[in-house]
Amino acid sequence: MNDTEKPSPRKRPIPYLRWWIGLLLFIVTFINYVDRQTLSALAPYLKEQYGWNGNGYQFIVNAFTVSYTIMQSVVGRLLDIFGTRMGIAASVACYSFVGALTAIAGGKYTFATFRCLLGAGEAANNPGGAKAVSEWFPVKERALAVALYNSGCAAGGFAAPFIAVLIYSTFHSWRPAFVITASMGFVWLILWLLVYRKPEEHPRISEAELAHIQAGRAAATSAVSGEAVRIGWGKLLRYRQTWGLVLGRFLLDPFWFFVTNWFALFLRDEKHFSLTDSALGSAGPMVGALMGSLFAGTLSSMLVRIGWQPGNARRVLLMFFGPSMAVIALTLWTNNYWALLAISAYCMFAYNCCGTMFLTLPTDVFHTRAVGTVMGLAGTSAGLGTIITTKLIGSVTTQFSYTPVIIVASIVPAMATIIFVTMVRADKKPDPDGILMKF
Repeated sequence: MNDTEKPSPRKRPIPYLRWWIGLLLFIVTFINYVDRQTLSALAPYLKEQYGWNGNGYQFIVNAFTVSYTIMQSVVGRLLDIFGTRMGIAASVACYSFVGALTAIAGGKYTFATFRCLLGAGEAANNPGGAKAVSEWFPVKERALAVALYNSGCAAGGFAAPFIAVLIYSTFHSWRPAFVITASMGFVWLILWLLVYRKPEEHPRISEAELAHIQAGRAAATSAVSGEAVRIGWGKLLRYRQTWGLVLGRFLLDPFWFFVTNWFALFLRDEKHFSLTDSALGSAGPMVGALMGSLFAGTLSSMLVRIGWQPGNARRVLLMFFGPSMAVIALTLWTNNYWALLAISAYCMFAYNCCGTMFLTLPTDVFHTRAVGTVMGLAGTSAGLGTIITTKLIGSVTTQFSYTPVIIVASIVPAMATIIFVTMVRADKKPDPDGILMKF
């Protein structure tokens, strides 16, 4: 019932195969975010065409977020049951098909329906990426590998406004944008099915690379093997570390969605920039996010290489960059377009430094057989926080302004950081079930 297969006869090895796998994960995350952000990139045009206010737009955004939230835990568990290869393949096929169908939407409720289905399909991306990293990378390389695939979020978020606005300008319609962006997923799907296997089953991996991956896993393995232990939601919710990831992401993830879903509208509605400036203004923060992923992944992996424990290497970045997101409050005191982009770019740099760490931590903390489930639980918690905040943002911005929203956004990341660094720590005694790793 999973994607474990009989090992194929060895063929000519592909050097550094694990990094080619990492590149595939980057590309699919890029595609995932282009599909996802096409709506927000076109939001100024769609709001003008359909007359949506803040509450109308948040209804559509939350349709995605609700299904994404519910399905995170479901697909995370399914990935641990059925395997990474087929789980991610099914996800990409689903959301690419739904993304293309969005072109036939005709109003708020049809948009919401397609966004709901898109969220369900895209829910496997983070749990699947983390699980693939835990299978293919030793501990000392995992932060950099996570940074590689996670940077696809920022790269896709950066590219989406340009792609969407270019297609809109070319066809004088928003509908082709959804079809064209969705088609990329089907091309990627063919490559994934041809390339991905577990390291032990891959016909193109060298003996040296396989030994390198397996040795890196063994260094973090608990004294008791987790292979024989049944791992489910109930078992994992007994761990303090699970709750640290769940609660921390509940507080921190809404920051990302505030910037990606609302910043373009903030520029238009609060700062009174043009539709084009507003649509393209969301690209600036994505540059910062991309740099944050790569910076944090590189630095954290370097610290592990020179002898730091993985948990300490992750926490030190969280402690610095989490509270520093408070600088978003400065957007309330300037109307300079480039200053606003610079502030938001730094905030997303800092957010993705933290984001790379909390996507890496499950691969450090838990046995690879539990990574998908833990990531799913944390993703559901993050989605729940985002649903609540999106509803509040829609109401507050409709009735008042963005000022209360930005003040809260400047405070909450520090609270999330405290939870992460205090709860996600190694226990003094080995885990008797072998689910908790040495980190």
